[in-house]
Amino acid sequence: MTIAKSYAAFSTDEPLRPYDLKRRSCGPRDVAIEILFCGVCHSDLHSVNGDWGARSFPLVPGHEIIGRVTDVGSEVKRLKKGDNVGVGCFSGSCRECRECTEGLEQYCDSVVATYGSPDRVSGGITQGGYSTSIVTDEHFVFSIPANLPLEKAAPLLCAGITTYSPLKHWNAGPGTKVAVAGLGGLGHIAIKIAASMGADVTVLSTSEKKREDAMKLGAHNFISVKDNVAVKKAMGSFDLILDTVSASHDYNTYLSLLKRDGTMVLLGLPEPQMVSAGSLIMRRRSLAGSLVGGVPETQEMLDYCAKHNISCDVEVIPMNKINEAYERMLKSDVRYRFVIDMNSLR
Repeated sequence: MTIAKSYAAFSTDEPLRPYDLKRRSCGPRDVAIEILFCGVCHSDLHSVNGDWGARSFPLVPGHEIIGRVTDVGSEVKRLKKGDNVGVGCFSGSCRECRECTEGLEQYCDSVVATYGSPDRVSGGITQGGYSTSIVTDEHFVFSIPANLPLEKAAPLLCAGITTYSPLKHWNAGPGTKVAVAGLGGLGHIAIKIAASMGADVTVLSTSEKKREDAMKLGAHNFISVKDNVAVKKAMGSFDLILDTVSASHDYNTYLSLLKRDGTMVLLGLPEPQMVSAGSLIMRRRSLAGSLVGGVPETQEMLDYCAKHNISCDVEVIPMNKINEAYERMLKSDVRYRFVIDMNSLR
C-alpha cells in the first residue's frame, strides 16, 4: 500500500481540499501509474455536488487520467514500466456478461466507475485521478500513442470517446450531414472528429458569439437556435445530431432539424424533457442515447485521433486551482477543457 497526494470532496457544500489517499499495492494483473495529467469533466462537478444522487465521502474525482507506468504485476503482458498510459471513466466490470464479451463494458450491469463505485478489490470506494498515482487492472488501461500531447490527450478518455462512439455507431462520414448541439468540452471534440470522418458538420448553439470558434474548430456551418428564420430553413437537414447540452432545452426544436430516418443522440444529462411523438412519427426519426465506448473502441479512438492529429483544446491548471475551475465551469468560462498538471501536487 502507498500514499498518494490528492484533492478530495468531503461533502457537497465545501471546497475540495488536500487528502492523503491510500492506494493498494500492485496485484498480479495490476498496473501502477504515476498520474501526470487529469482532465476535469463536468460530471466531476455533478458528482461532488450530489446532483446525481448521494455519494460516499471523501471522494477523489477524475476519470480522464494520463500517466506513466511505474510498476506492473507478475501477469501483466501488454504494458511495461515507462509506458505512457490512460485510464478513463471505468476501471472494472464483470468481464463475463454479453456486454463485456462484446467489448461494451460501459454497459455492464456491474461496471466499476473509476471513482465513486464500490471497489471489489479494496472493499472501499474507488477514487479517481485528482491524485498523484493510481493502481488499475491492466485490461482497463490504454496505451497513449507517442504523437498525442499528453495534456491534450487526457480529455479524450471521456469527451473524446463519448463523441467518437456515436459518430462511428451511426455511420458519420462522407455524404452525411452531422449537427453538434452545444460547443463545450464534448462539442468541440465532436466537431473535430466528425469533420475528420468526412461529414458535413454544423454547430447548433444558443450563443452567436461561438460562431467564429466553431468554424476554427472545423465546422462547415453554424446555426443559432435562437434565430427562428435560420432554424426553419434548416428543418429536415441532418442525418445525425449529437446533443451534448446538459442544460434544460427543448428537444423538439432539434428533432425538427432531422431528415427522415435521422437520429438525435443524447450525450448530456439535462432535466427530463417532453418529446412530441409527432416529431418522431411523421419522419420516422429516432431519439437515442449513448454512453462512453468500451475498452476496444476507446483504444481505437486514441489511435484514430493520433493518426488524424486530433486532440483537445485545454487550459492546464495546478491542482490548487480546482475549486476556481469548478466556479468557472458553471459560467462556461473554459475553452474547452480544464486539465490538472499533477506535478503541481508533488
